[in-house]
Amino acid sequence: MRVTFLDHSGFLVELPSMTLLFDWWKGELPALRPGIPLLVFASHRHEDHFKPEIFSLDDGAREVHFLLGRDIKLSPRNRERWGLPADTAAKCLILSGGQSVDPLPGVTVEALPSTDEGAAFLVTADGRTVFHAGDLNWWHWEGEDKAWNRNMEANFKRYAEPLRGRHMDLAMLPLDPRLGEPGFWGPWYFLELADIVRFLPMHQWGDFDFTRQFLLQFPVFAPQTIPVTKCGQIFDFAV
Repeated sequence: MRVTFLDHSGFLVELPSMTLLFDWWKGELPALRPGIPLLVFASHRHEDHFKPEIFSLDDGAREVHFLLGRDIKLSPRNRERWGLPADTAAKCLILSGGQSVDPLPGVTVEALPSTDEGAAFLVTADGRTVFHAGDLNWWHWEGEDKAWNRNMEANFKRYAEPLRGRHMDLAMLPLDPRLGEPGFWGPWYFLELADIVRFLPMHQWGDFDFTRQFLLQFPVFAPQTIPVTKCGQIFDFAV
């Protein structure tokens, strides 16, 4: 499994028989393997997770499917703005939390609700399980209303509950420095909840040192945590 960190929350995951592209809106996309099926994921409509240019990847060089969070609307107006042809739109699946689809033989995609917009994705393919949280996170903002923060915690734990005890070969989780110390809580909870072999931080807004700060507080997670230090960084993982 080869993983390229593109930028922010964007990752390219190359498995033996397919390629998974998550939340690419920024960063250089490596050359895609010709003839290898491509699954393109966009967790939600925010500009730091989705750009309509992803649809240009349906260029005839490979089989492509698009899996989109439910807030990405393929309305006639949006399709016209994005220049989205009907044949490409037919390759799009809109997913809400709790839905599960099989876009390719032997591939299962499970969607979880998000505490922000859209969905998180759990993908099982080629004997591996890969999780991209999108903006499913324990968002706790200092200065926000206390009731709002309590409700956010409750929703986050409820939405993440289907992952309890689930094995994941790779989890891409938000580790957002804007939150300060509460930015550690989401990854901490996921890593306690699920059986995660490798954790790649995302949504760090270029502050890659925040991973070091996380590990200072939670050194128990050091064996699982793979620090991201630059855009375009490549990771090669055994099974």
